[in-house]
Amino acid sequence: MATGKINVSVENIFPLIKKFLYSDHEIFLRELISNATDATLKLKHLSAIGEAKVEYGNPIIEIKVDKDNKKIHIIDQGVGMTEEEVKKYINEVAFSGAEEFLDKYKDAGKDAGIIGHFGLGFYSAFMVAEKVEIITKSFKDETAVHWTCDGSPEFDLKETDKTERGTEIVLHIAEDSTEFLEESRINTLLSKYNKFMPIPIKFGTKTETLPKPEGAKEEDPAPTQEVDNIINNPNPAWTKKPADLKEEDYKGFYRELYPMQFEEPLFNIHLNVDYPFNLTGILYFPKLTNDMNIQKDKIQLYQNQVFVTDNVEGIVPEFLTMLRGVIDSPDIPLNVSRSYLQADGAVKKISSYITKKVADKLNSLFKNNREDFEQKWNDIKVVIEYGMLSEDKFFEKAEKFALFPTVDGSYLTFEELQEKIKDNQTDKDEKLVILYTSDKESQHSYIEAAKAKGYEVLLLDSPIVPHLMQKLETSKEKISFARVDADHVDNLIKKEDTAISKLSDEEKEKLKGDLEKVIGEQSGYTIQLEAMDSSAQPFIITEPEFMRRMKDMQQTGGGGMFGMGNMPDMFNLIVNTNHELVGEILNTKTAKKRERLINQSLDLARLSKGLLKGEELTNFISRSYDMIK
Repeated sequence: MATGKINVSVENIFPLIKKFLYSDHEIFLRELISNATDATLKLKHLSAIGEAKVEYGNPIIEIKVDKDNKKIHIIDQGVGMTEEEVKKYINEVAFSGAEEFLDKYKDAGKDAGIIGHFGLGFYSAFMVAEKVEIITKSFKDETAVHWTCDGSPEFDLKETDKTERGTEIVLHIAEDSTEFLEESRINTLLSKYNKFMPIPIKFGTKTETLPKPEGAKEEDPAPTQEVDNIINNPNPAWTKKPADLKEEDYKGFYRELYPMQFEEPLFNIHLNVDYPFNLTGILYFPKLTNDMNIQKDKIQLYQNQVFVTDNVEGIVPEFLTMLRGVIDSPDIPLNVSRSYLQADGAVKKISSYITKKVADKLNSLFKNNREDFEQKWNDIKVVIEYGMLSEDKFFEKAEKFALFPTVDGSYLTFEELQEKIKDNQTDKDEKLVILYTSDKESQHSYIEAAKAKGYEVLLLDSPIVPHLMQKLETSKEKISFARVDADHVDNLIKKEDTAISKLSDEEKEKLKGDLEKVIGEQSGYTIQLEAMDSSAQPFIITEPEFMRRMKDMQQTGGGGMFGMGNMPDMFNLIVNTNHELVGEILNTKTAKKRERLINQSLDLARLSKGLLKGEELTNFISRSYDMIK
């Protein structure tokens, strides 16, 4: 019938496809199955509106691997093509965008998903095949045609005797791509890209066990039959209406997405919007640890049920990339680089919508069943705190449901916390001081000192809390956070009345000299003499809030902006001048006894702070036993 050249000005398109998309060459199967799906759905539409006078039936797409002859067949029962349509869609349209592609995407060629959006989807076949055949018969009453191309711009087109409607693509696999003749490799690709395609996809057959006939003996084997091996679920949960799904359906779909995940998700959020963009999907909150790095890349992005990527940064707000699930939108441009994607208007709207939807769901869970929400708080707090930190709109909404746990196991919203502590924890400058601990065990003595004063102590132990506290302090008036070991308890919340020291200035000077002589200037402790209640501990080690918080922030990213490099630990040694033991240290006649009292007191303070370890701890224990003797 016809031979010819496709387009003489782009003879180098095939080597380009091979070269620039080579790292992504497995997507050829995704593209060809997507085309077969489109052709099948098009027939469904045309038959529904009466334009195709054929029975739609129950079409499938079939994949066959012929390892001996090095061929892969992709067969559909869709609209098929006439000779004119092959010329138009394969020979002309496929290359209409090729030169633009060459100019624009030479450098970005490895970016996933650019094939298929310049009419090049079909030609991805040449990444793995040295020759491609199309055998196709249109649903219209016209002769079937056979198109062949060997990877040069030259093609061959002739009539053929195919009688069934639809298209068969035959790939003659190239020597460097024979991995795709392995059934296991094709199985992996079908599972990755086509698991939820809307048309059933057959890949071989499988043996199915049938029920035993009536009267069969127990030892008789159950009958079996060979059935089509359909590898996909054409109607996944996210394509259905939320009203048609029960909680078990959502959990079942989660297991389908993550067969190796044994923990149930905490709850899900069903996304379903058709204006001003199309978006469906289901997001799941898994149980999260405090390690934020291992959680990402679990959300799968689909376009019309075709898997695209599990790198959804830029589409989903970063704080939600720790969630799991599926997002499906035909409106996300997949043919562009990631930087362009993040600047795209539709994508920004989608990102904002997802943020709002998640915030609304969390708020309704909190309002409808607060007790359950509190029980799940430790498993979801990292996402919420990260969201409050990185997205202002989420921060505003999250204030209603973000919780602040206390060391006693109760949970308060920020508003409730303010109301509860304002009378007792407002300092002389009218600033509300919120006390917290990051570790109940190691900071126990400091917590007890604060509780003795009637103060509320929060338990804030997630890795991004230092950053969040900084944000809360700058966004709200007259509040500050202080960790219970940042100073002695009277200094954490300074009131008007200050205790009077029992020691004179001369005695303080002498005491400081004695302490420095024993402890030494190289110890790293800054010695502060403070007049405190005589029942408070004689020696207390504290870490200044600002310096310690900067160090914490640096460890989770963000501290570097202060130009401090790796910051050392800084400790203050606060000595209670009103304590009986401190008076004894000052008045001890022998230097040896004074040194022993100072060292023992310092080691007890270090033990309380969790700083006494190794050889020093061993020596302290031995010395303490000697004192008992």
